[in-house]
Amino acid sequence: MNKSLSALRMTAYASVVAAVGQTAFAGEINVIMEEVPDYDIVAKLTEEFTAANPDITVNFDAMPFDAMRDKILTSSLAPSASYDVIIIDNPWTEEFANAGYLEPLDDYIAATEGYDYEDFVPSLAAISSVGGSIYGVPYYNYALGLIVRQDIFDEKGLEIPTTIQDYMSTVASLTTDDFYGAAMQPQKGYKVMEEWKNWLYANGGELFDENGNVIINNPAAVTALEQYIETFNAAAPPNSANWGFDEALRAVSSGKAATMLSYNWMLPALNAEGGMAGDLAGNFTLHEVPGGKAVLGLWSWGITANSENKDDAWKFVSWISSPEVAKRRVSMGGAPVRTSVLNDPEVWEQGFGEAYYKALAGILEDAAPLSTGGNAEELIEIVGTELSAAVNGQKGVQEALDDAARGVERANR
Repeated sequence: MNKSLSALRMTAYASVVAAVGQTAFAGEINVIMEEVPDYDIVAKLTEEFTAANPDITVNFDAMPFDAMRDKILTSSLAPSASYDVIIIDNPWTEEFANAGYLEPLDDYIAATEGYDYEDFVPSLAAISSVGGSIYGVPYYNYALGLIVRQDIFDEKGLEIPTTIQDYMSTVASLTTDDFYGAAMQPQKGYKVMEEWKNWLYANGGELFDENGNVIINNPAAVTALEQYIETFNAAAPPNSANWGFDEALRAVSSGKAATMLSYNWMLPALNAEGGMAGDLAGNFTLHEVPGGKAVLGLWSWGITANSENKDDAWKFVSWISSPEVAKRRVSMGGAPVRTSVLNDPEVWEQGFGEAYYKALAGILEDAAPLSTGGNAEELIEIVGTELSAAVNGQKGVQEALDDAARGVERANR
């Protein structure tokens, strides 16, 4: 996930947060996390955990996404871990598990009464299963959905588009000289691939076939990229070819664009009273992406294999991700990962309303990860670079996808 969230940053709860730079002592666990709104909720809830477990100190090291991976790798390669608990971005899961950086959690899960691992949304739980073992438990979903200005759609009598073709015509019809149908994020690398792959799914495409062959340059992929570029040229703000989600979010929240395909948790931020959208708050709705299959992102809680405090680490992880605490975290504004929480009327009332959670449940049911495998991170950069070249007109669509396919094949050798 990217991961620049300055616009959504909330106040940290410093009473449970400490800078981390060394191995934790007995009775102490160090946790590395991305600095997102959910982090602040976790930090606040952790005050209760430490009050109930005075023999355990929890130190958080919260930081921007771009800083996390190198710190995790440095800790994992050391004789003793700097971090006992890490947040795993889903493209890292297989790489970290296969490298021996993560502690298998199966025995811990089985021994924890009432934990109900089966309650996690299946598409999320499946991401952390590698070689028949569980290496993480879901924490924070960032599946993509279609966010629209519902007041504009109602005023013009527009239906929510359910196919990519309907979406293209709808956003083109909404575009004028100073208002745009779609705020897009074609930034080179992670962002453009994350957005475009929803178009690939809508055309029945994938990165690999069932035999593992690279098919990212087949007719479905070509059509998806042609449609993506056509929509960008017809309905996105000018000079936005290098936009990430921060810029797209600003365009929507400031009333300059009618839709965006982006993270589902943006909806609560947009609708927050007194928040970034100002007087537009309350006018935004969430829907499944056109075509019905979305790109799925996930942060998972993991315990490092070289941690010297694994039992205390699991005590914390199992507490913060338990059914009861997960419900409270989501009611406070956190991203849901448990089926029981998504379907709980109390959560709907305390959180962001029934429509949001039902739309999210539908998104998660059919979503699939952006990239998997032991070199998922490298694959994203390879493909995202070529997609950007096509969007910017530096390469033709087929040429860019052929180059992407060759790059992926080389990386997989």
